[in-house]
Amino acid sequence: MTDPTPTSSDPAPIDRKLLIEGLGKGLRVIEAFSDDRPRLTATEAGVLTGLTRTAARRYLLSLVHFGYAATDGKYYWLLPRVLRLGQAYLEAARIPRLVQPYIQRASMQCGETFNVGSLDGQEIVYLARSNAPRLISIGFHPGARVPAHVVAQGFAILSTLDDAALDTWIARHDFTNFTGATLDDPVVFRSNVVAARALGYAQADQYLSFGLSGLAVPLKDRKGRCQYALSVTVQRQMYPDDQLVAQLLPVLREVAETLRPIL
Repeated sequence: MTDPTPTSSDPAPIDRKLLIEGLGKGLRVIEAFSDDRPRLTATEAGVLTGLTRTAARRYLLSLVHFGYAATDGKYYWLLPRVLRLGQAYLEAARIPRLVQPYIQRASMQCGETFNVGSLDGQEIVYLARSNAPRLISIGFHPGARVPAHVVAQGFAILSTLDDAALDTWIARHDFTNFTGATLDDPVVFRSNVVAARALGYAQADQYLSFGLSGLAVPLKDRKGRCQYALSVTVQRQMYPDDQLVAQLLPVLREVAETLRPIL
């Protein structure tokens, strides 16, 4: 039997009478902005969030008033103040602080950069990063988000889902091709996730960037549940043939087993 999905530990639904619906709508407006949509009109924001133009405009103007957005009268865009929302999590959450000394020790041991991340919908969001002893280190900074199908952490976490949950996730995902080596065929992608499930680790070779390879293992807690993954990203030329797995998989597994009793 496979492990439950990463959302299995979510709290029970809250009585809607206790919710502030306006807060949820305001957060949806913030989330409507993206790399592809850095500037939005009230009409565009309304379409993206399911709100009327008038309602979207009120939320956008509120964001402007409180310093989270700016406007030229037609378009709206987010301001750096929004980063406080994510930074508050990184500073207050237990997991980044818990794993930091362990991934830092692993980094000093082998000279590479290690990351811990979690699956958030269709993306991996990186929560912690070691500081590699090298002058130029490779990896993702805390807060970075990438499509789950292009990084080893995505394969590692998805490999802990049961077949039904995995199929549901795949059906919702946009398999954008980044390098030509990206696994953009859902059938091939699924077979690779299933293979990672059997191996207990996942590898991603130039799926996101040329010349970079990643290796990841699921981080499971004492009950076998998985909400996080541990990974290392390297220059593939430094680890020819099977050297990446041979040299760094034991390090990843050792850290994962050490963390398991305290996650």
